[in-house]
Order: sequence, then C-alpha cells, then structure tokens
Amino acid sequence: MGLVGPDGAGKTTLMRILSAIMLPTSGTATVAGYDIVKEPEKLKEKIGYMPQRFGLYEDLTVLENLNFFAELYQLKREKRKEKFEELFKFSQLEPFKNFLAYTLSGGMKQKLALSCVLLHTPEILLLDEPTRGVDPLSRRDLWRILFEQQKRGTTIFISTSYMDEAERCQKVAFLDKGKLIAYQTPLRLKKMMEETLFELNCNRRMKAKSFLEKEEGVFSVSFFGEKIHFNLKVEKILENLKIRLKEMGIEIFSLRKIQPSLEDIFILLKQAEKED
Repeated sequence: MGLVGPDGAGKTTLMRILSAIMLPTSGTATVAGYDIVKEPEKLKEKIGYMPQRFGLYEDLTVLENLNFFAELYQLKREKRKEKFEELFKFSQLEPFKNFLAYTLSGGMKQKLALSCVLLHTPEILLLDEPTRGVDPLSRRDLWRILFEQQKRGTTIFISTSYMDEAERCQKVAFLDKGKLIAYQTPLRLKKMMEETLFELNCNRRMKAKSFLEKEEGVFSVSFFGEKIHFNLKVEKILENLKIRLKEMGIEIFSLRKIQPSLEDIFILLKQAEKED
C-alpha cells in the first residue's frame, strides 16, 4: 500500500498515528486488529515503524545497534544469531557489522534501520519515505528487501514522494492537506483520467504553458521535464491549438497523445480539489 502526497500533506502524521506514537485529535483506527488508542502496546508488538530520518545510534556499530534493538524487542539470545544472519544476508551489511553507524552511506543507514525494524518479525511494516535522499542502487536494494518481506506475508504500508515507487504498490492513496483524495490500484487510478492527455515538446515553453492555461477546454497544464503535459475534454480543438501556437512564434517539435502516469493523475486530482 503506497501513500503519496506533497510535503505537508500529512503523511508522517498519519504514519505516527497508525503506529500509536501520536494520539489522533478525532476519529478511530485499528491496525492488526488493535485499537490505536486503547491497545497501543499490543499493537506495537505486531508492527515495525521506520521514521523518515535515520533514528539509530550513530556512535554504535551496526552489530551493536542490532543487539540493542534485539534487547528492546526481547529477542531470545539463542534466536539472535539465526536472525542476524538472515538480516545480513538480504541487507548485505555483514562486511560492515563493526563499522560505526555514522560512517555508513545514506542507503546503508536505511538498510540498517530496516533490519532493526524487522528483528521481531512484524506483521505490518509502516515505512515513512524510506528511500528519500537515497541513491538509485540503494533504492533498488531496499525494494528488493521489501518484496522479499511481502512474499513472506508481511503487509507493507509505505509513504513515498517517488511516483515510480507508487507504481509498484498494489494500491495507492493520494493524500493532500490531510484529506484522502483517491484510493485505488495504480491501473484504476490511471483510468480515472477521462480527458485525453497530450505531451507537447516546443521552444518558448513558458509562453506555451501560459497560453494553454488560459484556453477553454484545456486542463491540468504542467511541466514534465522539458515537455508540457495537458488534457483536453474535446480532442477536436487540438488542430486549432497547434495553429495558434505557431502564430505566436512557438515552434512545435512534437505533439502526441500519451498514456497518463500516476504523477499526471495526482496533478489532475489536486487541480480538481482546488477548484472544488
């Protein structure tokens, strides 16, 4: 399950509430069958929560951090060796087990944090943007670990600002200003876009974007890299738009219909929410 939203949308707050770290101001929730307010201690035995920022002890080694959290989780000593071997196998941290945590790279720190969270074999993982600021190779390694945990029956609830990561989730929720604006599979979310989506590659992009934003029948105009994405309710106005863009001295390199991405969907939903 992926949770997507801009900074300040409430992703971290929601994660903290569901992990029984923060009390909700109103409403109720259950996680793993436990009420987050009435049964927080029972709940915490079933979940693993990984905050956005590295929260381990940087002046301890990798192995010392694992031992410390094994004590907190009351993991029996006879089971530790087997569990540590398992964690080292998929995290590939064994060569660094005697390194102080502060000397690790960002990706390795995240793998260590995830390893500590997995020590007590939680039923549900709550991960708050675990790949933020992590290099592409480490991102791939973290997702490999998550998929392995999923195969073992672990439920994974992950917040992310990367749309390509959201695409990997079985279901995605869009959160904006504390409000859930969509919750579906990635495929069904893409089918929500009734308008036809086009991609424009041209010069004088700012002028082209300003023009499209003012045109009736054109929706959700936004930059995607060096190109502009926009939606049309009625496709037949496209030829007229092309003529008017050329009359304004804008050279069109390419203009084609494309399939929407989750980022396109999110921008469209945010715009619709703003208009409402």
